[in-house]
Amino acid sequence: MKLIFNYNNVFYSFIYDDLSGCIHRSKEYAINYVYSGEMILDNGNERIHVRKGQCVFIPRDHHITMYKKTFEGEKYCGIFLMFTRNFLREMYGKLGYNRRSSNAQKLDNSVVILPDTVELASLFASMTPYLNPDIKPKDEFMELKLQEGLMTLLSIDKRFAPTMFDFSDPWKIDILNFMENNYMSDLSIEEIAHYTGRSLATFKRDFKKISDLTPEKWLIKKRLEKAYNLMKHSKKKVVEVYAEVGFRNPSHFSTAFKKHFGVAPSAVTV
Repeated sequence: MKLIFNYNNVFYSFIYDDLSGCIHRSKEYAINYVYSGEMILDNGNERIHVRKGQCVFIPRDHHITMYKKTFEGEKYCGIFLMFTRNFLREMYGKLGYNRRSSNAQKLDNSVVILPDTVELASLFASMTPYLNPDIKPKDEFMELKLQEGLMTLLSIDKRFAPTMFDFSDPWKIDILNFMENNYMSDLSIEEIAHYTGRSLATFKRDFKKISDLTPEKWLIKKRLEKAYNLMKHSKKKVVEVYAEVGFRNPSHFSTAFKKHFGVAPSAVTV
């Protein structure tokens, strides 16, 4: 079970069930404060553990997957501040960043565990009362917290400014390569289009050039074939496989599997 409350792009997350953790990806730059439990960030090459009292900067990057779990007997609870492109553009104008050097060095495109500063401690101390789901903050207050969070980042490292205030359009990346590497992730077609630097309409048009299937059918076929191999050769059970390959529930997985292969998933695991 999980509860996520979004207050004007400030997310309060409560994870009560560790069967699969909470897995999602950040479309925008963000910082995540772990109030209790543990968050694991997986970029495909390494796993970074963020624990109680720590705060991490997460780049706008389609390679980061977040798992939120219990740690040392405490369920996960955290505060996630998302800095959207529109918000950053507005702050860019307010701060007069255009008057600063445009040649400043940028951060590497990677996760940064932030130092324990007085400013960060003050920011999250002022936000913890709203960990009570019965208390809803005003949007205007959360907007101020986003501004405070951004200002805190800018004070920690001068490289945050040229990194976050870069508004150049993303380069299109290879669709098939991205989907081959991410087909097991729980991503919508709209999200895949975003991560490959395209509008939804452009993505669908480009996808027609590489496959006779629709993007949705391509994903389902790929996930089912992977699930079949995991059950047939790795002897994994349905309950272990369906979420791993990107399905949200076992019922949908079983129905799609039987339609594609002509047999129920249980027949493969025998």
